[in-house]
Amino acid sequence: MTNHSYAIIGTGAIGGFYGGLLQKAGFEVHFLLNTDYEYVRKNGLVIESKDGDFTLEQVNAYQNVQEMPPCDVVVVALKTTQNHLLPQLLPPLLKENTMIVLLQNGLGAEEFLANFIPHHPIIGGLCFVCSNKVGPGHIRHLDYGVITLAEYSPNGQPAGITENLRVIARDFEQAQIATILNEDLILTRWKKLVWNVPYNGLSVILNADTNQLMANKHIRHLAEDLMREVVAGAAAFGRTIPDVFIEKMLDHTEKMKPYLTSMKLDCDRGNPLEVEAILGNPLRMAKLAGVDLPRMWMLYQQLKFIDTQNSRCQPRSINTH
Repeated sequence: MTNHSYAIIGTGAIGGFYGGLLQKAGFEVHFLLNTDYEYVRKNGLVIESKDGDFTLEQVNAYQNVQEMPPCDVVVVALKTTQNHLLPQLLPPLLKENTMIVLLQNGLGAEEFLANFIPHHPIIGGLCFVCSNKVGPGHIRHLDYGVITLAEYSPNGQPAGITENLRVIARDFEQAQIATILNEDLILTRWKKLVWNVPYNGLSVILNADTNQLMANKHIRHLAEDLMREVVAGAAAFGRTIPDVFIEKMLDHTEKMKPYLTSMKLDCDRGNPLEVEAILGNPLRMAKLAGVDLPRMWMLYQQLKFIDTQNSRCQPRSINTH
């Protein structure tokens, strides 16, 4: 087994789950936490999973990024609403050849990161997983779990299947994390939006889980129409997403256990919504390419209203020193 060390920035439903699997497999893992810090430091992490429950009684837990060691791989699992913190959070964790893996939704995060860390490999990771944080240091994994990995290329062209991707994939597979390698990050991100746009957005607007959305024929049709708009947005950048992919996403969602999306949970908890990464950025990019996406635009406007009206939506800081 390789001896790569991992830093997990954002130990929630995604970072806690995948970071926990990496530590369980024997990797050196360092977790940055915020509100759960004291609890996790004393009690560790509990992972309930459809693939088998496990507890990490002792973890390397930190509330201060300056106390963390530089690592071979930094996994960013923050919500994109906290990405403005990354210019402070990342530099103390970087070695000369540290790779950064962004396990985030939406478009634009890799470009943002490359602006201030231009000389480190940046890999986008798209998680198809049903996982929630249900309590301090307590993650519940309900379904799926595969991560699609693709490397960022500054010129927007496909980077191909790079050695960096293979290195991360080998580590993840040793940790029983299913991976798919993709040559084209932009295509990969648009394909993830095929699911994220309709289900994150509609779950908030309609106050519903995935099962309720799919059980109503009118909303199922609306979800499919939104998916087709995402496909049109991708096509504006020369990326083709076939109809069979839409059918696959609909089929997966119908078979999925009832699931509250991350945006729905954020709304219920009074957290900022990832409206810009999931809808705003794709809409603006499509507009610049001469493509209007009217259903997505209406969904975006509705979500912006809800995000603004939710008086509990206050950004939560993460200590950096």
